[in-house]
Amino acid sequence: MFVKKTEGPRIVNLPDGSILTIADLPPVDTRWVASRKEIVVKAVAYGLISREEALRRYAISDEEFDSWCDAITRHGRAALKVTSLQRYREK
Repeated sequence: MFVKKTEGPRIVNLPDGSILTIADLPPVDTRWVASRKEIVVKAVAYGLISREEALRRYAISDEEFDSWCDAITRHGRAALKVTSLQRYREK
């Protein structure tokens, strides 16, 4: 079996005991839903891919990625849902 050479780790263990792999990352042309945003944030937070790689790969801005991170930190995955944006937005 051929495994493509990558610079970083191929898998990371998350604090809840689950494993996140490169294969778990959403495709480049993904339709963004809360669970996929959460996977990208976790992948960066636990060193599976770098922040710069995530921004480049998914063509997202620093501000957008920071808003995902902030939403997860403050309110969990539910805050990443598009239908929940106004509920969790600070006034």
